[in-house]
Amino acid sequence: MYNIKKLNAISTAIYDKLPKGDYLVSSHIEDAEADAFLVRSAACLDMPLSERNLAFARAGAGVNNIPIDRCTEKGIVVFNTPGANANAVKELVLCGLLIASRNVVEGVEWAKTLVGEGEQIPKLVEKGKGQFVGPEIQGKTLGVIGLGSVGVLVANAASSIGMNVIGYDPYISIDNAWHLSDHVHKAAKMEDLLSQADYITVHVPLMEQTRDYISSPEFGKMKQGVILLNFARGGIIRETSLFEALDSGKVAKYVTDFPDARCLMHENVICIPHLGASTPESEENCAVMAANEIKHYLERGSIKNSVNMPTCLLGEPVHHRVSVIHDNLPNMVSQMTGVLAREGLNIEEMVNKSRGQVAYTVFDLNEEISEQALEDLRSIQGIIKVRVIA
Repeated sequence: MYNIKKLNAISTAIYDKLPKGDYLVSSHIEDAEADAFLVRSAACLDMPLSERNLAFARAGAGVNNIPIDRCTEKGIVVFNTPGANANAVKELVLCGLLIASRNVVEGVEWAKTLVGEGEQIPKLVEKGKGQFVGPEIQGKTLGVIGLGSVGVLVANAASSIGMNVIGYDPYISIDNAWHLSDHVHKAAKMEDLLSQADYITVHVPLMEQTRDYISSPEFGKMKQGVILLNFARGGIIRETSLFEALDSGKVAKYVTDFPDARCLMHENVICIPHLGASTPESEENCAVMAANEIKHYLERGSIKNSVNMPTCLLGEPVHHRVSVIHDNLPNMVSQMTGVLAREGLNIEEMVNKSRGQVAYTVFDLNEEISEQALEDLRSIQGIIKVRVIA
């Protein structure tokens, strides 16, 4: 039986994928005794990691609450669920575009001040509404930075309602490129997008390379009075540069799903309390995808949607399967096959995948491997984790 620890409340749909008898799913399992963790927003960066821990599955896209480097060093696979909440985020981005452009939030707040005016309210509304006039988005230019699962949906949806859409993503996947509308223009350089867009929305993951991705040089290339939306992560936009742009009028409005103290105090910032994926449909989609990722990894050794390990899609093991996470170095595979040969084991099938400095090798063997052979594999320099998959 596998122990799956829930670090947050999560949709009960996971139990259809992780049935009792095969899985114990609970929030009360000791961290050291968990085979895998299901997590949403729980802070895990300082969590002690044990030899038994095999995987984290984040029910969502962002993984900045998981200690990815430490997990990689210990051979723990980190999954996320790209695309599972994409429609929910897309809808809120469109909402953000509209409420920012049409000054809806300001209008609603002003309308509340009319409480107690009784029969005068209709006249006061007609008299005061002019201060909230804002442009329509049809025919305007939207720049979409990052064409992943969310960015593609946003670009396509905005195009379908009459916006001129420019997308920028030098690393767009083949799958996302296929799904991107022909009506979306592709910018060769980000500055081409920045200089043309009336509205800009950011959809890149928060990593070391993307921290402060939008800073003073980028703001300098934007149109005066641009509306900026961030439903990705807070650290992507350099805060000091953002508030300089807001105070100068370079950015007319900033819509963020990640408010902080300074954002809450600025009159031209619309703060949404991280509602991007807060729909029942999204939460269930993310939970089911995360549960499937854990299930397929634990039962098959199959890896899909990992942020720190190579993709390796495997079917059910037919005989005896051994998986090895190891450094991506020359001569590793030959050393492992040498151990198996000395044991008299025949390799019926082998898969070897790599990602940067880490590699993943899976052997399907004709017979069960001995404890001594397992120890011999683990003793090879550069081996991180060896696992027998029944």
